[in-house]
Amino acid sequence: MATPSVQEIRPASLDSTSEPPALFDGTTRLYISYVCPFAQRPWIARNFKGLQDKIELVPIDLQNRPVWYKEKVYPQNKVPSLEHNNKVIGESLDLVKYIDSNFEGPSLLPDDPEKQKFAEELIAYSDTFLKEIYGNFKGDIEKHAGLQFDYLEKALDKFDDGPFFLGQFSEVDIAYAPFVERFQIFLKEVLNYDITSGRPKLAKWIEELNKLDSYIQTKADPKEVVDLYKKKYLA
Repeated sequence: MATPSVQEIRPASLDSTSEPPALFDGTTRLYISYVCPFAQRPWIARNFKGLQDKIELVPIDLQNRPVWYKEKVYPQNKVPSLEHNNKVIGESLDLVKYIDSNFEGPSLLPDDPEKQKFAEELIAYSDTFLKEIYGNFKGDIEKHAGLQFDYLEKALDKFDDGPFFLGQFSEVDIAYAPFVERFQIFLKEVLNYDITSGRPKLAKWIEELNKLDSYIQTKADPKEVVDLYKKKYLA
């Protein structure tokens, strides 16, 4: 089981008027945005491993980014990024792995080689999953998104020793959770499509995710998700 987490107060997002934190002073910092699903991945990993006191959260306002973020922290100017041991690294799935292997706390990958192999497959597939769904918001959502959610339903059926992809909570759940969270909200509200209909394993997976403090604390504001996705994908 994960370390029970303390309810964390969300720090205010830093914008173009904000001063930079005391960079490279030995503090480990995770730069995120509250609306970004990619940034949510390492945030969940940090919480699940009980690293709230070890990794400081630094939220960035993506609509009004501070200039110093690109100049002094992460030249790619994207979130997430992690400042650790005098360097800054990025890419959400790499960061999940990095946090898992460089910090204490419950492991995010089981020892079972068969489960590890399946984890690699599912994580490698996550980009295809996202492209297929994001690319079809204006198309036949039932057909295109349906195939992707069927893929998850089938994957969730492989191991029966728990409700998550590998039985216990892992990197795989973290790879998919932030996106499924947003797709569920947006597709239901705007396109009247219920991703859990006829998919009991997926429904159960979402239900179990929502019992994890480490995940709940990272969830996006549903109204913000709908507004952002309407503007971005349906305009």
